Amino acid sequence: MIDPMVVELSRWQFAATALYHFLFVPLTLGLSFLLAAMETVYVTTGRTIYRDMAQFWGKLFLINFALGVATGLTMEFQFGTNWSFYSSFVGDIFGAPLAIEGLMAFFMESTFVGLMVFGWARLSKAQHLAVTYLVALASNLSAVWILVANGFMQDPQGALFNPDTMRMELASFGELIFSHDAQSKFVHTSIAGFVTAAVFVCGVSAYYMLRGRHLAIAKRSFRMAALFGVLSSAGVITLGDALGFVGAHAHPSKLVAMEGLWEYEEPPVGFNVIAIPNEEEMQNDYALRIPYLTSLLVTRSLHDPVPSADTLIERADERIRSGIEAVTALKALQDDPDDTEARARFEAHQDDLGYGFLVGFYAQDQDPALATEADIQRAARDAIPNMAIVFWSFRVMVVSGLLMLAFFTLAVIFTLRNDVHRQRAFLRFSLLMIPVPFIACEAGWLVAEVGRQPWTVYEVLPTWMSVSTHSVNHLIFSLAGFVLLYSIFIAIEMYLMVKFIRQGPTEHGHATAVAAK
Repeated sequence: MIDPMVVELSRWQFAATALYHFLFVPLTLGLSFLLAAMETVYVTTGRTIYRDMAQFWGKLFLINFALGVATGLTMEFQFGTNWSFYSSFVGDIFGAPLAIEGLMAFFMESTFVGLMVFGWARLSKAQHLAVTYLVALASNLSAVWILVANGFMQDPQGALFNPDTMRMELASFGELIFSHDAQSKFVHTSIAGFVTAAVFVCGVSAYYMLRGRHLAIAKRSFRMAALFGVLSSAGVITLGDALGFVGAHAHPSKLVAMEGLWEYEEPPVGFNVIAIPNEEEMQNDYALRIPYLTSLLVTRSLHDPVPSADTLIERADERIRSGIEAVTALKALQDDPDDTEARARFEAHQDDLGYGFLVGFYAQDQDPALATEADIQRAARDAIPNMAIVFWSFRVMVVSGLLMLAFFTLAVIFTLRNDVHRQRAFLRFSLLMIPVPFIACEAGWLVAEVGRQPWTVYEVLPTWMSVSTHSVNHLIFSLAGFVLLYSIFIAIEMYLMVKFIRQGPTEHGHATAVAAK
């Protein structure tokens, strides 16, 4: 028997650690490629100012990278400690990309980071540049495997359930890696990291320009970051739209929560710019709409139907009833693997097995076969995630993305006119922009993960079944410990970042000093 409080505390603990960890990841992904771009200019032109830039931003990259690794380690161990049934049930699939990610992060990535940091005086220019590019490549390849694993949870491809072993088993490694959700999510997340790094570099460079310090490095860093950012922000918005299009077909319940669609509408369907979702009444108390836009974004037409919460709940009700048959047949097979009638019944209903597990949360003794009509209705309602959280998180992400695109457009204009250092109001605004991409990334994570509920693996394994059988006291203690530990990590990151930013870059050579004047 699973205590509902254990489920909630396990979710809160993983959410807390993941949100903390994801503060470090985007900056690592993007800053690594900005470093490579700066060093490329140094190697091709021989101008030492670009080496100074690469070395300075490399210090900040290293601080962020080290703390990102520290927070990521404990998060991965939670799969075995707090989500043991999940690890057992999908370990054959989920374990492969996590193992590869571990090899990438702790062997390839960390090795090249060491060479990049300590190799300036020991490697040739070309060799060091190659190492810097390998750091950037390894960082982003490491993210691939995490997002492949997450993509499987969002849209389980390449795996089959084996009723004899009671586990999911890998059927196609290619389908697992190249699922549309995994690949579109990887590109979207990586480019979001590029945007994060570009805003960060612009903000810190603006700090120097406001104070009249390190102007040569600040202006050049700002220009490179602005050009990098305007392309990346346009890309992240475009690819975000593509990801939404993919998700609309693979994960319609997340879509209806993102768009606030409670009741079915004949196409074309309008877009809710602002809405106040009412979870109890299953309606929006208020909505400001743009006609036709949701149909165009989701279906690319004005005639195709758009899913809604009421139709998905009705569909979930049917699948739960079919899933109960699958669970009943599965139990019969456990008692007698040679029961041909039970195997035939299971095969007829196995696509809905996850829905049979879903209703078990409410059923007497958590046995789906004992589920009442009220239990089925409650479980069917759970098929729609918390609409308010997903709806507003999505809008925070979108508004942040549009704001950053506007910011970078202005940044490019000012820097190409070579008067950005005189735009003091804009430079102050650049400083205020630094938190925006981090907020957008956290909001995107909430859309992805809260939008998947009530599933750990979409339509296969419910969240309530995935947890370990810890006590409530154990989880409260560990949750408090993790929050305290990760808060210390954030404080360390902020202290070190501020310290080295205030210290500023070390500038070498007469040319740099002259350019600064």
